[in-house]
Amino acid sequence: MRQAADRMMTVDGNEAAAWVAHRLSEVIAIYPITPASPMGELCDEWSNAGQANLWGDVPEVIEMQSEGGAAGAVHGALQAGALATTFTASQGLLLMLPNMYKIAGELTPFTMHVAARTIATHALSIFGDHSDVMACRQTGFAMLCAASVQEAHDFAAVAHAATLEARIPFLHFFDGFRTSHEVAKIEPLTEDDLRALVPDAWVGAHRARALTPDRPVLRGTAQNPDTFFQAREAANRFYDACPAIVEQTMARLAARTGRRYGLFDYVGDPEAERVIVIMGSGGETVHETVDALAARGERVGVLLVRLFRPFSGSAFVEALPRSVHAIAVLDRTKEPGAAGEPLYQDIVTALAEARAEGRSPFAADPLVVGGRYGLASKEFTPAMAKAVFDNLTQARPKNHFSVGIMDDVTHTSLAHDESFCTEAEDGLTAVFYGLGADGTVSANKNAIKIIGRETDQYVQGYFVYDSKKSGARTVSHLRASPRPIHSPYLVARARFIACHQFDFLERIDVLERATDGAVLLLNAPEAPEPLWDRLPRELQQQIVDKQIRVFAIDAGAIARQGGLGGRINTIMQTCFFALADILPQEQAIAQIKGAIEKSYATRGPEIVKRNFAVVDAALVHLHEVPVPNAATATRRRPPLVPEQAPDFVQKVTAVLMAGRGDVLPVSAFPVDGTWPVGTTQWEKRNLATEIPVWDAALCIQCNQCALVCPHATIRTKVYDPDAVAGAPSTFKWTPYRGLEFKGQAYTIQVAPEDCTGCGLCVNVCPAKDRTNPRHKAIDMHPQPPLREAERENYAFFLGLPETRRTALARTDHRTSQLLQPLFEYSSACAGCGETPYIKLLTQLFGDRALIANATGCSSIYGGNLPTTPFTTNPDGRGPAWSNSLFEDNAEFGLGIRLGLDSHVRTAHALVRRLAGDLGERLVGELMDADQSTDAGIAQQRQRVSALRQIVAHVASPDARRLESLADYLVKKSVWLVGGDGWAYDIGYGGLDHILATGRDVNILVLDTEAYS
Repeated sequence: MRQAADRMMTVDGNEAAAWVAHRLSEVIAIYPITPASPMGELCDEWSNAGQANLWGDVPEVIEMQSEGGAAGAVHGALQAGALATTFTASQGLLLMLPNMYKIAGELTPFTMHVAARTIATHALSIFGDHSDVMACRQTGFAMLCAASVQEAHDFAAVAHAATLEARIPFLHFFDGFRTSHEVAKIEPLTEDDLRALVPDAWVGAHRARALTPDRPVLRGTAQNPDTFFQAREAANRFYDACPAIVEQTMARLAARTGRRYGLFDYVGDPEAERVIVIMGSGGETVHETVDALAARGERVGVLLVRLFRPFSGSAFVEALPRSVHAIAVLDRTKEPGAAGEPLYQDIVTALAEARAEGRSPFAADPLVVGGRYGLASKEFTPAMAKAVFDNLTQARPKNHFSVGIMDDVTHTSLAHDESFCTEAEDGLTAVFYGLGADGTVSANKNAIKIIGRETDQYVQGYFVYDSKKSGARTVSHLRASPRPIHSPYLVARARFIACHQFDFLERIDVLERATDGAVLLLNAPEAPEPLWDRLPRELQQQIVDKQIRVFAIDAGAIARQGGLGGRINTIMQTCFFALADILPQEQAIAQIKGAIEKSYATRGPEIVKRNFAVVDAALVHLHEVPVPNAATATRRRPPLVPEQAPDFVQKVTAVLMAGRGDVLPVSAFPVDGTWPVGTTQWEKRNLATEIPVWDAALCIQCNQCALVCPHATIRTKVYDPDAVAGAPSTFKWTPYRGLEFKGQAYTIQVAPEDCTGCGLCVNVCPAKDRTNPRHKAIDMHPQPPLREAERENYAFFLGLPETRRTALARTDHRTSQLLQPLFEYSSACAGCGETPYIKLLTQLFGDRALIANATGCSSIYGGNLPTTPFTTNPDGRGPAWSNSLFEDNAEFGLGIRLGLDSHVRTAHALVRRLAGDLGERLVGELMDADQSTDAGIAQQRQRVSALRQIVAHVASPDARRLESLADYLVKKSVWLVGGDGWAYDIGYGGLDHILATGRDVNILVLDTEAYS
């Protein structure tokens, strides 16, 4: 074993795997999908930089139009005798399944790397579990599971080597986000290590099987019943041999590195009575729990599954301690309706077969129960692992349980004691609260790499962000320890807390994870002296009770003075190193500047100089905040949502907004993924440091500010001047200038707590003050002094009557903005160029629109929890929205149109059948209605209302059917909405069919470059 402390590197799991894959491949076909995208991106970057593989050639990286395309390209490259790889996850992996069957059936050496991720079911989730890889069990791929960043690196090499010898293709997987994005310190393999693992003879054997006209063969035949079955069984011996080949490859790796792995690795008491069987990062958590419980004298252990397919039942039984009485098998997936989850079924089968074949080493077979944990990256902590062990002490342990949730519906869950903690008392534990795009995450990634590189400490960085884009809260969890870290769960006891967005203090409990005596660093937009009085009383009390030291800096002001806009990352990073005392200050600052130079060198020396300047300024402006002996504030944290919010918003949405969704029980959730609309109105994010202020005297009432506003936070209305009688004193209005609403009042109003401060309204405003051209009819001003007054003004504004669409003589870019937007306050990035089009769509057609939304940015800001931006008008109508998959948007929308057309035909037939009850006149008007205008649609709705009144008194099955379908007599519009390469979302011919048949389907493409 070599001494390698001086050659450790700090990387995340994606880079650890991709480093090996790039060096052992010649062709790399990719298509990006979260959380596997960085593997393909890194390989592309390395090849573009001319970085060679193990044989001195630069791998060719090609991005395809879909994951199915990437799999097809890989299949072709393999048949040509190339060494090929790809990277994927979730639905992307499922799209590769047909080619995976082919690749395995042809016994083709190949390794693919998967950052295992949840499959979309009742909802999309980009987070990690094993539901995608479990869908591949019967493809014929070997499946090798890594549990840590080091293992992702090592097992990538094992898979690439073993596949060449075994001829079985390998799916190497690790937990998406938990391992793929975790930053840790690992010992890298050298190219000599890789050469030792991958002999040229095996590569040559793969080449010799290539398709070539020099030695032509035929592959991919069509077979009849007389041949297929036998041919399918012919490959059995290769699968029988595969586990031994993997074991031998692992032994060769151990001989070179000292890191020993087996098909199954047991950790714990050699005479354990209770054992958990698990694979993936959760095994690290159980390992840590076993160590803690063993120190108490408990006889427990954990069996880590490395090679899941081909499953070696004999190796599994051999790895178990002979003393085991009870086994809990933990699966990170759910198979509804199955006898048990996949790993559980394999374990039960292996033990039963060992007993039946007379090779069971146990006097009495151990009891086996199965459970689910960690779906969609749900936290799995030592407290939960302990609950699983505790369950095994029961006379009748609960089977088919869940852990980590509270199931108050089917009562599957195990209770756990959250106070149980195994975190070491020494070392660094830190938590950072930031805002997407403010640089907090990138700064912390740099910080943990600096600590890993410049100290002997083992490090871990994990970053929690939801699937929203910039503007969403991020939480960074950093650990550093003198010992290897086996803690793939969030920091529970932090000795350092940083809050990079001051408004978070009003909404979340940033000290929930703080230990006694911890340090709190605040980015506060005022000098530290009056800061104490601005803190909520709850926070003050925590600071006093936990004896927390508080430090503050106005990082925003320093960043602006330094010409860096809102990027506060380097400033807060400098303060962290100054307060964490993990590196000498001079050394830390030198490393921060080195990282700045590396990151920004391509943007010119001026940018580097500015960043250097704010680093130097940071420590000058960092101050400790005096803490009194008692809490003194009279102001408490306001409720996340007001009392008038709907019951569901109060009980569910507000809990999600607080970041405490983990505590919600099963009964709180819709059973089929159907959620209420119009909930963003309750989420006041207060992102903007500046908001627009309207100068009514200067305004020309062009409404362009409202038209371009990405978040529907600037709105215009015309209304009766008498309505302002009860307005707040600061509410602004002016007479409307147009002829269509002569004599009416006009207002432009901003939603101060929903505005993101992007400034597009100011950019587009054409009305300038001739005496002061810098002053426009819309100018940006600091938000905090305006917040209270503008909140009242906006509430009053919303209470004014909405303009009816039928009141507009014509609809254009100006008058359309007098209509209520039914898409508001989305989580799209500040200044988003897509959302104004969706907002306009809802203003024009929202009360009758069904939206088939492609997967991408628009599906995230359009349908991501906890709040959703589509809403309803005063009549309760609004867009109905759904998202299917990545590849079928046009087909999905076409299907909606087909369904609507079917309802219309049936409703028309029923109207004719009930003509005697309805009257010929109403029937004729319903059937022949002109619905090409808003007025025509309004009239048809009145007719449908009259129809309902009549059929309510008709006692017949046809009348009841017509009641359920009557609304379809009013025209509905179907919209295909998408961006981010929407043209790739139409892969199965749906768009061709729509265009060829003239189906009434509308298309809003938010990414015209990709579509062209």
